[in-house]
Amino acid sequence: MPEKPKIALYWCSSCGGCEESVIDLAEELLVLAQKVEIVFWPVATDHKIRDLEALADGEILATLINGAVRMDEQAEMARLLRRKSRYLFAHGSCAHLGGVVGLANFFDRNEVLDRSYLEVSTVVNPEKIRPQPITRHRGRELILSDFHDTVKPLDQVVPVDYYIPGCPPTPELVGRAFEDLLAEKLPPPGRVLADSQALCHTCPRLGSRPAQLSFKRFKRLYECDWEHDVCFLNQGIICLGPATRGGCGARCVGANMPCRGCFGPVGEVRDQGAKIMAFLAAMIPGSDPHEIQAMVDTIADPGGLFYRYSLPSSILRNRRIPKSE
Repeated sequence: MPEKPKIALYWCSSCGGCEESVIDLAEELLVLAQKVEIVFWPVATDHKIRDLEALADGEILATLINGAVRMDEQAEMARLLRRKSRYLFAHGSCAHLGGVVGLANFFDRNEVLDRSYLEVSTVVNPEKIRPQPITRHRGRELILSDFHDTVKPLDQVVPVDYYIPGCPPTPELVGRAFEDLLAEKLPPPGRVLADSQALCHTCPRLGSRPAQLSFKRFKRLYECDWEHDVCFLNQGIICLGPATRGGCGARCVGANMPCRGCFGPVGEVRDQGAKIMAFLAAMIPGSDPHEIQAMVDTIADPGGLFYRYSLPSSILRNRRIPKSE
């Protein structure tokens, strides 16, 4: 019997939703398990790192890594899996772009740790202890993976062959990636395995979007009763569909929620946040600076909205927010 191709999966800094996107293959996961040998998947199997290290370089056909890279251990595992794998897939928004966890790049390392271990109201830490890479306790030395100053998408640590976008990716995209891999039908390396056009092109509400849009203010969802079949932008609600790659099946829009950009930028766009700001700026009428500022002030948390998934891969990467006096 010919040897089955080997597959690996790994989880860096993420919420676990990308692991669920594999489980959501449902019965197809059983079919996949008959076609491949899963040699490393810590969330589901009991393989050890030494098992991975024992494999020859390039012996694994493909590895899917989800999550951004924030810790020493994650960077080391990414390099090991890159060496052992013929193909490496960035699986999900965090590995692809930096993801929601990448918003931590608006702050420095110490601010993040202080917030998590000292400042949150539910934390009880009177001795103000923070995690340290090396701690000595009762004559023993305890070692933790070090915490990097910035969050990085996977391709800032190792070369990536393909990107499966989404937070999390749809099981259809994941399943298609496996199918094309095993059928040797993958496109040239470097591709994002989703639509090349913006989500608006396949949005079920496209017909209700006028050619020209103009706002006096941007509304938040709780501020209005929005229509279920009308373009969100036509209702004054920010939707990131014009600046976001399609291929998700418009699932958020189908659930009556605006797009929040998890599939990342379209085509050759370098900075998704800048693209979002550009299309929103085009919808602000007039030229009076005070009126424009009042309009912009209706957008709550612009950084968290425009760069929710893409800050570490943007031009900004790790621009700090100045502390208020």
